[in-house]
Amino acid sequence: MNVLSTIIYFAWFLSEILLHRILRGKDADDKKKQDQGSLAFIWIVIIVFINISVLVSAKTSYLILPGPDMNRIGLSVILLGMVLRFVAIAQLGRLFTVNVTIRKDHHIKKDGLYSILRHPSYAGSLLSFLGFGLSQNNWLGLAIVFIPVFVAFVYRMKIEEKVLSEKFGEEYTDYMKHTSRIIPWIY
Repeated sequence: MNVLSTIIYFAWFLSEILLHRILRGKDADDKKKQDQGSLAFIWIVIIVFINISVLVSAKTSYLILPGPDMNRIGLSVILLGMVLRFVAIAQLGRLFTVNVTIRKDHHIKKDGLYSILRHPSYAGSLLSFLGFGLSQNNWLGLAIVFIPVFVAFVYRMKIEEKVLSEKFGEEYTDYMKHTSRIIPWIY
């Protein structure tokens, strides 16, 4: 692993840890909903499958592209994902938490990135995991890290959408009809 990879991986992981620590919904006025263990599930999946992916990528040679270009592409995708995630968090503002939580005076965000995607923060995070897999330049390593993390995030999105549908009813179900989950106009 080169120095640039180390710096980007470290910045990415550190940003996620800080988000987890700082942006937990702790306000006394929040109406907290059970996330059915989805946050813990996501973290377990991430830790387990990143490590397996790194080991498999180091021990096998299923190159995506020969040479260092795929590492650079992957690192760029990680950074793009981080930017998307931070922009989504900034646009959601005080309504963003890492917990599935309905805040006091909560409303459905329908402008900015949220006019196209229901979960742009998750889209950014998943883009970073895709970049991580690509940066290893190993098809098997990419599949091992991305597929389980994607499945864990879909599980989380379903829980979150259920909570929001229960809270906002037809307003949220109508919003769902006019937006994609994480890939514009596709999914």
